[in-house]
Amino acid sequence: MMKWVCIYLLIISVIAFILYGIDKYRAVKKRWRIPEATLVLFAAIGGAAGALLGMFVWHHKTRKWKFRILVPLFLVIWIGILIYGFGHGLTMN
Repeated sequence: MMKWVCIYLLIISVIAFILYGIDKYRAVKKRWRIPEATLVLFAAIGGAAGALLGMFVWHHKTRKWKFRILVPLFLVIWIGILIYGFGHGLTMN
């Protein structure tokens, strides 16, 4: 089961990373933007690692308190979920 959780987290993190890049590109080009709620949502549902990486690689949303607090918080929560899962006998099968 943990194998599928890890695969899910990897996929959703890649999607979050790409979304942050797209939103940065659109911001620079003054085009329609991805709503902030969507970007935070992707961090909350497991893409926090990709979102945090995207914040720093793309230099995007790093000044907004909502992102500076919530994205790392969601990352810590997901790490806790993984540690709990591995510690309670959920295997990588």
